[in-house]
Amino acid sequence: MQIREAEFLMSNTRVDQCPAPTLPEYAFIGRSNVGKSSLINMLTERRGLAKTSSLPGKTQLINHFLINKTWYLVDLPGYGYAKTSKVNRAAWTRMINYYLRQRPNLACVFVLIDSRHPAQKVDLEFMEMLGTEGIPFVMVFTKADKQSNSRTQQQVADYMKKMSENWDEVPQHFITSAEEKTGRDEVLAFIENVNRQLAEAQQNA
Repeated sequence: MQIREAEFLMSNTRVDQCPAPTLPEYAFIGRSNVGKSSLINMLTERRGLAKTSSLPGKTQLINHFLINKTWYLVDLPGYGYAKTSKVNRAAWTRMINYYLRQRPNLACVFVLIDSRHPAQKVDLEFMEMLGTEGIPFVMVFTKADKQSNSRTQQQVADYMKKMSENWDEVPQHFITSAEEKTGRDEVLAFIENVNRQLAEAQQNA
């Protein structure tokens, strides 16, 4: 897939104010400071499309981007630690959960995980919630350039082994680096394939 156009549409806190659900939508989410904005900018090849920050909790709204005028990329607030009040974190959690459960055109959630760390309880619980709710998702291991390839592979293997303890079928995963553009083609090919399947299903309906 070639990204010819990538434009910011809107930010909001309410699902009913999101763009009309007429196009497939792909949401990106992860723990604060997992490298989400950098990954989005790398995938779209638009420096500064998603705002990056050294401070956790920068993203506080549901941010919609229109890609190639054919699908939406959604930048969601991170979960877990962030320098903000418990009230704000609780509000983000309610907003995210409502969005995930109520957005009818949500095709897949990309759950970002820092490849340098072992499995974290907050990530495992979030993915368990997605599975329980029947929300499609894949795992995206970020920051692969921050360590050796062998270390990344071992970390991912250990993580998938941990996942297999509770999952009959382990979700698909990608290994990425925003700096080196690792995984870009694979992630975009996955989105393109899902878009094709959705279009075919719509035609046959």
